[in-house]
Amino acid sequence: MEVHTVSETPPDRPPQSGLVRALKVPRNAVIGIGFGIALAVVAYLARVLELLGPFAGTREYPVLGPEGWFLVLAFVLATSTALLVASVLTVVEIVRLARTVDE
Repeated sequence: MEVHTVSETPPDRPPQSGLVRALKVPRNAVIGIGFGIALAVVAYLARVLELLGPFAGTREYPVLGPEGWFLVLAFVLATSTALLVASVLTVVEIVRLARTVDE
């Protein structure tokens, strides 16, 4: 009967940071965050300062008021846009690296 022991040392694997650096993930995240914040600020100011005209509907905005709710929506817009931009830039980098490997 064979007895298998569990090793306390982790298996040898290449470091994951090399992949993150090769795909330029930190740079893509910074660009995505910048773009997301800029878009959210523009959208927030356009709505709160009524740059595109007054809001046509009459609604109630409980607890936070209209500015508070638009600020929450601006945060959601900023984070989702940042994620989208960073993801697209990373996929573009993956395609670029895949093409250079094939050549």
